[in-house]
Amino acid sequence: MISCSTVSKNEIRFHYDLATVFYRLFWGRHIHHGLWEAQEPAHVAAQRLTETLSKEARISPGDTMVDIGCGMGGSSIHIAREFGCRVTGVTLSPLQRLWARTSARWHGVARNTTFLCADAEQVAFDDASFDVVWSVECTEHLFDKPAFFRKAAQWLRPAGRIAICAWLAGDAPLDEGATKQVYDVCEGFLCPSLGTRDDYAGWMTAAGLTLERDFDWTSRVTRTWELCDERVRRSGVRWLARMIDRNTVLFLDRFQTILKAYQTGAMKYGCFIASKP
Repeated sequence: MISCSTVSKNEIRFHYDLATVFYRLFWGRHIHHGLWEAQEPAHVAAQRLTETLSKEARISPGDTMVDIGCGMGGSSIHIAREFGCRVTGVTLSPLQRLWARTSARWHGVARNTTFLCADAEQVAFDDASFDVVWSVECTEHLFDKPAFFRKAAQWLRPAGRIAICAWLAGDAPLDEGATKQVYDVCEGFLCPSLGTRDDYAGWMTAAGLTLERDFDWTSRVTRTWELCDERVRRSGVRWLARMIDRNTVLFLDRFQTILKAYQTGAMKYGCFIASKP
């Protein structure tokens, strides 16, 4: 695991309050990577990632699910609408919760969704509350990842599943240059740490979960940052960011860093499906 000690929780919250509008304008309602098959539009690839993870997690009608790091509610709303699931979304950002609630009403699933503004590392749910714990690109922002997986295991009912998509540090040992790339991504994207594939597998196993399967989707998501970098350069949004917040400028500047990290193997993009016995 590679850590960045300069990141704080307040910075993460401020980033998502400030950047949510940028995310929506530049990327769409799913503010996560796309899963590409060819040269399809970004919104199609982003939707495919949600649909593919739903299939791997064996989402079924009537399941109850918690979406940790729900963002603007894209995945939560999709699953509530397509499967009739009862979904609780958790976001650190008050703006994202408002956006998610409004979007849920717009899509007619307000009764099946609940959105909480809470810290994922502090939020409390009763034991055996959910059939599925879902988290797409949020665990990167957690300060104590092993503790989160222990809590998630408690939230699950027997035979429940946990479905995770996460940015990963490349397989150890990384050389000095690759380690610096990962550190720079952590700094720019406000990640306290990035674990490896083996770190995640170990955390889940230690929490009493059974890792059923995992996938390396790096080659299928890398195009995300090619498009993001291109859109930033064409739009001039970096100039606007300079007037608002230093961390937002750093965030935009590190788009090329994460792209290179994926291309060189310094970073990977992983999907993990585990279950509770």
